[in-house]
Amino acid sequence: MKALSIRQPWAWAIVHGGKAVENRSWGSRNPGLRFRGPVAIHAAAGMSRAEYEDARDDMELMDFLFDALKAPVPAREELLRGGIVGTATIVDIVTSHPSPWFTGPYGLVLADVQATVFQPFKGALGFFNVPDDMVRLAQP
Repeated sequence: MKALSIRQPWAWAIVHGGKAVENRSWGSRNPGLRFRGPVAIHAAAGMSRAEYEDARDDMELMDFLFDALKAPVPAREELLRGGIVGTATIVDIVTSHPSPWFTGPYGLVLADVQATVFQPFKGALGFFNVPDDMVRLAQP
């Protein structure tokens, strides 16, 4: 299965907060822009305090303006990092979208998002492979 590494708390927002569009600034020739289908959501290991606070503040403002969050953003130390935290299906890749989560220039439109049991795994840039068995074991 393909996986995509996403920094926290954005990975949490996809899996638990209702974020249905993942933004990417890839070049127009990036092969990832042609991918559609199931993907494992990998929470990157790295996350600075400033990254967390900026993202949390953005999410809380978006929630205030658009009622965009399904749950409150957890504390920094509660976020799982360095492994698979969920699965989703990429159903489209767009350059504009009505969702308040879209900031572009490209948006990976997500559906069928499910949380999984945390599975530690080293991430990588772009799409990368994870063993299918790992994803099956992570299913609740």
